[in-house]
Amino acid sequence: MASTADIKNGVVLNIDGQLWNVIEFQHVKPGKGGAFVRTKLKNVVTGKVVDKTYNAGAKIDIENVDRRDFQYLYRDGDGFVFMDTSDYDQITIPSETVGDAANFLLENQTVTVATNNGNPLYIDLPASVVLEITYTEPGLQGDRSNAGTKPATVETGYEMQVPLFVGIGTKVKVDTRTGDYLGRVND
Repeated sequence: MASTADIKNGVVLNIDGQLWNVIEFQHVKPGKGGAFVRTKLKNVVTGKVVDKTYNAGAKIDIENVDRRDFQYLYRDGDGFVFMDTSDYDQITIPSETVGDAANFLLENQTVTVATNNGNPLYIDLPASVVLEITYTEPGLQGDRSNAGTKPATVETGYEMQVPLFVGIGTKVKVDTRTGDYLGRVND
C-alpha cells in the first residue's frame, strides 16, 4: 500500500474496484488543522471527472498501468486487432473499449494502448489525424443557412461538418478529441 505522498499526475488509483487517473493534485497545509491532499480524478473507463480529498498520510491503492505503442491492423467482427510494435504480439480489443476512437482509426496507424493486468483499458489517439473525404454534396455558392458548412463522410465512415469548398477526395485534418474539421492537408 502506498500513501498520499506517492500521488503524482498520471498515477492510476484503485478506488472501490474502479480505476481513476490523477489529473491534478495539490498538497495543502492549512494554518489550522491537519494537512490534506486535494485531487482531481478521471475514471479510466467512463471518463467521468471527480474531486476527492485525502488526509495526509492516508493509505491509497496505486495500480500499475502499462502504456505501450500498438499498430492498428484491422477490424474483426466486434473487435479491433492491434499489434504491439515492440514484440509483434497481437491483441483484440472490444469495440466498447475502443469507443469513439473507432471513428478515426486507419489501418497501420500507431496508437497508445493502456493495459492493467493484461486487460486493455483505453486507447489514446494522436491529437489529430488526416482523413480523406469519401462523400459530400457539392457546396452551393450563396447557401449560408448553416454557417457555410455541409456534412461530409470520411474514409472511416465518420460524418462531420466541413466548409462548402471541400470536395470528394480532399484530405482533411480532424481533431480526434472533438471530431471537428481543422483544415485541408496538401499532399
